[in-house]
Amino acid sequence: MRHDSDESEASTSAVDEDSGVSSGGEEEGEDSDAEERSVHGFGIDEDDSSNSLSRFSKPARPTLSAPSQNAAHLPTSFASLGVSSALQHALAQMSIRTPTEIQAACIAPLLEGRDCIGNAKTGSGKTIAFALPILQKLSLDPYGIYALVLTPTRELAFQISEQFAVLGASLNLRTAVVVGGMDTIAQALELKNHPHVVVATPGRIVDLLESNSGEWNLSRIKFLVLDEADRLLTPTFAPELSYLFKVLPSERQTCLFTATWTAAVEKLAEAPPRPGKRKPFVHRITAPVETVETLKQFYILVPSHVRESYLYDLLCHPPESIAHMRRAAPDPTPAAKKGKRKKAAKDDEPDTPQQPPPTIIFCNKPRTAAYLTSLLRTLGLRATALHSRLTQRERLNSLGLFRAYVVPVLVSTDVGARGLDIADVAMVVNWDMPVESEEYTHRVGRTARAGRGGLAVSFVTERDEERVLKVEERIKTKLEEIVLPESRVLEKLNAVSTAKRMANMELHDTNFGRREQIHKMKRTN
Repeated sequence: MRHDSDESEASTSAVDEDSGVSSGGEEEGEDSDAEERSVHGFGIDEDDSSNSLSRFSKPARPTLSAPSQNAAHLPTSFASLGVSSALQHALAQMSIRTPTEIQAACIAPLLEGRDCIGNAKTGSGKTIAFALPILQKLSLDPYGIYALVLTPTRELAFQISEQFAVLGASLNLRTAVVVGGMDTIAQALELKNHPHVVVATPGRIVDLLESNSGEWNLSRIKFLVLDEADRLLTPTFAPELSYLFKVLPSERQTCLFTATWTAAVEKLAEAPPRPGKRKPFVHRITAPVETVETLKQFYILVPSHVRESYLYDLLCHPPESIAHMRRAAPDPTPAAKKGKRKKAAKDDEPDTPQQPPPTIIFCNKPRTAAYLTSLLRTLGLRATALHSRLTQRERLNSLGLFRAYVVPVLVSTDVGARGLDIADVAMVVNWDMPVESEEYTHRVGRTARAGRGGLAVSFVTERDEERVLKVEERIKTKLEEIVLPESRVLEKLNAVSTAKRMANMELHDTNFGRREQIHKMKRTN
């Protein structure tokens, strides 16, 4: 079975080693961790590991910041980077007039024809950093298939395609999204029409290449982009990448972009260039803190068996710094108003909680995401789920509802942790601490984007101390503790306990456990 976006959960979202049943009362299946290893064809090797030695009782380290290399000497306008007037106009239409650091560093080398490895914090505009050079060079010699962009998740692929479409509108750009969960015949027909830019997950593009009867190929590719490169350069994607490196032309530009600098990325940056090629241009952030300065990061110490009550309290009583970011749900369409009168009356009842500001809750398993979504809905909070057991249509629908604030809470596994750019996310909650510390950076990067403020709150149970230490060591920042009023939390204990039972009954009635077993069997075959 080819790996598509769902492998993000299979490899980075492992079970707690000491329990097969979650602390929240929902059953969980098993997943496996992945280790980094070499992928020949672009020279990737072992991943690093870090050990932590401190704990909560130690005084907080001061938060340091430092500019990236040569940041003070980078160009301050797109014109000075050599970006064409047509693309500058497209950027202005998007209210983008000044390049970010990653854009200012990488656009010119890419326009010069160099390979590039770009490292920047989440929300810093990495997509535009590689999209502009691709579009500018394409405008000089338009043909398809010109560029292939690989991503680890389906949702990110759709988002990148949308950004290409907006920037390349004046060029009559044609893009194709090639990901799992969609009709392969329709995708093959799209590729037969030779779109200029293909945005794909590795598994599906390889499947289509292997079943292709010669109607299209990647022999004229000029650009290969690995977005979220740290995730792509893992064993999960190794077979697909090895296959692609064999069929792609050697005379191409290759770009890697990542928010987390791993040993695999560093090995590649230090590797000698192929014969006849220049060493890739490397832009790496040198700031000791991996997360952005506008992000406030906290943890809540909570017994695992009452996490649900604390989560409900946090959502109903968000910190004052983000409470003002609550937004009213959009007005329903006239056709929908009639059928929603009874529901609206129910929402006006005194016990109905006030909806939280836009919040993403991350957990490690699809079952946990489904469980928490059901639990929050039972408690009167509008929530929707994003995980690999949903169909692609359901996943896109969930994202659409959250973007439009029809629902203010998105409960997601790590398929939603990378690259998704959703404006005004006020808070990220880690229901489960991530197994791999670098995933923390990607999760909390869904808030405090593009200079905005945001909050990250991690639930720390009796089993999470080692994971918290690893996260703190990686981001070079101590998480601050916040304490919720216990009396207020316990007020809703009975209601939350009832909601827990109902959520578990719903999962049982929908045979979610059976679906998990089937999915596991497919992965192992």
